[in-house]
Amino acid sequence: MSNTFVVHLFAAVAERMRVRVLELTLPPGATVADARAWFARTSPDVIELIERSAVAVNHEYAADDRVLNPGDELAVIPPVSGG
Repeated sequence: MSNTFVVHLFAAVAERMRVRVLELTLPPGATVADARAWFARTSPDVIELIERSAVAVNHEYAADDRVLNPGDELAVIPPVSGG
C-alpha cells in the first residue's frame, strides 16, 4: 500500500521541473527526507535546489524526520536570492 501526496513547487524548482503541482506516491511511514530522496531519484537536475529548500507540510515548515500522513499536502520552497 502507498500514499499519494500533492506537492506544490515554487520558484526555481517549479521552473526547472516545468510544473507547479505534482502528485508524489510514497510508502506508508515515509518522511520528508523520503520525499527529498524521490526528487533526487527522479529529477537529478534539481537535487541541489531540493537539498537547500524548505519543505512545508500542511502549511507548516517541517523537518526531514517528519512522518507524512495520508492527505498531507507538501510545498517545496527554495531559497530566494535578491539584490
